[in-house]
Amino acid sequence: MSADRADPGRARGEDWWSTEIIEMRPGMIRLRGYPIESLIGRVSFPAMIWLMLRGELPSAAQADLLGAALGAAVDHGPQAPSIAIARMAATCGVGINSAMASAINVLGDVHGGAGEQALALFGEIAADMDAGTALAHAVAAGLERRMPDGSGYVPGFGHRFHPVDPRAPRLLALAREAARAGVVGGRFADIAEALEGAIAARKGKPIPLNIDGATAVIYGELGFPPALTRGLFVLSRSVGILAHAWEQSQQDARNKGPLPREWLWSYRGPGPRDLPGR
Repeated sequence: MSADRADPGRARGEDWWSTEIIEMRPGMIRLRGYPIESLIGRVSFPAMIWLMLRGELPSAAQADLLGAALGAAVDHGPQAPSIAIARMAATCGVGINSAMASAINVLGDVHGGAGEQALALFGEIAADMDAGTALAHAVAAGLERRMPDGSGYVPGFGHRFHPVDPRAPRLLALAREAARAGVVGGRFADIAEALEGAIAARKGKPIPLNIDGATAVIYGELGFPPALTRGLFVLSRSVGILAHAWEQSQQDARNKGPLPREWLWSYRGPGPRDLPGR
């Protein structure tokens, strides 16, 4: 910010993008008040993410737990639409940034939004508990809103590939360890486990916690709101997107589509026909 604030036009211009995140002028950069040179080499990347989003530095244990959640979701292979898109874009001759942007742009409600939706559900249940409802009853009410007839999808549970998502138990164990150490409260882990049991009772079979639900537990325990959960997932999956885009860019394939050339799509439209009057 300029020292000369007497000029109202200049003051209005300087306030146009007013922010509490960064202060910068020639020879000086401060993030949330900390000189960048004092952060470099002393603060981890997860801790920097926390600082930028929350305004204060986390404890080492909080940063470690955030880093664990971010690291767990970096990749799920080229069958994931975002990864496949990154690889296809790379074969079209675009740069790394364009391949990454193409992939990130599909991380929406269906592919990338389940963690946000799961944490919103956990938060509803937590709010009911704050109002005096017991955990089991709050969970039952939350499920009733989403599965009134016992069927339907609950975000954060089940996986189309894994009978048990191998990432979820480890993340939940880390959340439990952090709760025992007093780093987090453990409430969201309790809610997730209670939901898992209640869903199994309604469905008549286990529907285990998945990566979206497990990361939602950790982000909720650390105090992140649901809307930021999707952004954190984008940060995480961007690592896999970058790796796949780079790997594909080092190969010779050009204009590589979603299927091998000898496998064409299924056509279900009209058969061959002539134009009318021809």
